[in-house]
Amino acid sequence: MGVLIAATMVFVGAPAAHAAPGDDQEKTDFYFAGVITFEEKPIEGVVVSVEGEGFDAETKTDADGRWRLYVPEKATYTLTVDESTLPDGVIVQGDSASQEVEFGLTGSKIVNLFLGEGERVTQSFLDQLMVRLVNGLNFGLLLALAAMGAALIYGTTGLSNFAHGEMVTWGAMVTLIVSVFWQGPLWLGILVALIAGLGLGLALDVVLWRPLRRRGLGVVQLMIVSIGLSLALRYSFQYVLGGSSYQLPGASPTPLQFGPISLSYIDLVSMGVSIVVILGVAYFLLRTRIGKATRAISDNPQLASASGINVDRIIRIVWIVAGGLAALSGILWAYFRPGLRWDMGTQMLLLIFAAITLGGLGTAFGALLGSLIVGIVVEASTLWIPSDLKYAGALVVLIVILLVRPQGLLGRKERLG
Repeated sequence: MGVLIAATMVFVGAPAAHAAPGDDQEKTDFYFAGVITFEEKPIEGVVVSVEGEGFDAETKTDADGRWRLYVPEKATYTLTVDESTLPDGVIVQGDSASQEVEFGLTGSKIVNLFLGEGERVTQSFLDQLMVRLVNGLNFGLLLALAAMGAALIYGTTGLSNFAHGEMVTWGAMVTLIVSVFWQGPLWLGILVALIAGLGLGLALDVVLWRPLRRRGLGVVQLMIVSIGLSLALRYSFQYVLGGSSYQLPGASPTPLQFGPISLSYIDLVSMGVSIVVILGVAYFLLRTRIGKATRAISDNPQLASASGINVDRIIRIVWIVAGGLAALSGILWAYFRPGLRWDMGTQMLLLIFAAITLGGLGTAFGALLGSLIVGIVVEASTLWIPSDLKYAGALVVLIVILLVRPQGLLGRKERLG
């Protein structure tokens, strides 16, 4: 028996003692709403969530079956009813409990769904774990691209670069400008973004970091400069993009099913590209003269300089490589979220530092290992904790491991004094 989830919002005349739906959320000018009933009776406590444009939120129906979800802007979102919160034997009719919803001419949208009697199909715990492990691997690989670059910078200069998140945003933003704003082909946008990432790394070292190194500034002073640079770049990006979220071309394609695992072709390309680039960085560090010089500077810059290595030249190459890796990571991150915002890199920065510290400061391979652990923990933790807290799980793992092994997984113990 199909029953309409009411398409009207009859809030006028509601008892004054009852809180209005959505009162627990940050109010905006845009919202989705509805009333959930079954056999003409309201259903209380049904969880309804919305996701899209890098935003997600959820709410529960009140005693009258009413719900409302505020969103930051007009866009296309995915609305989902948690069928586990419906009465036994009741499901959402159709192929899925999720549907894409978008606004019309107004800032509100009343959503129509249908309930009916039926059997609820759920994934087993093992299937859910497999899905999250694969998603965690995908996230960990793209996080590793940014973390390895930041680790190389720290290893050769001792600088914790707080502007590395903005270097990530830079790659995604250039791709957006070329392929969406200027309506160029996607491959051209990605190519220009990678070149722009390499150029940003070069420009930062030529204009800022090398002159400051030559003036003999300490690590703390350089770190403070990087914080100021981060703020300057971030709000410059906001001036260009505004506060809106954007999608890169081809985002959110139809997923492919591999048993219980759903992956889009973008996910497969993302993982493949990440693995190839990571192997390339490993070859660069282990087999090339510049890579060996980079590792020598990370071990002992004074001894490396005394051995005839041009330290400034190697550091410049490291900045260029780190800029390119960050730009590529930003492009893949914009597809993974999905969505691009002016502050998206800032959201990744803490995870980058967590991965570097977890793997061992200054080692690119430690950053790779740390990124994979962080990515898997972040995604798998949603089996037990709310998705809003999933990044906290990575920090808990970081704290636990550092209590046992302060130098990180691949770091070396250092003697003080």
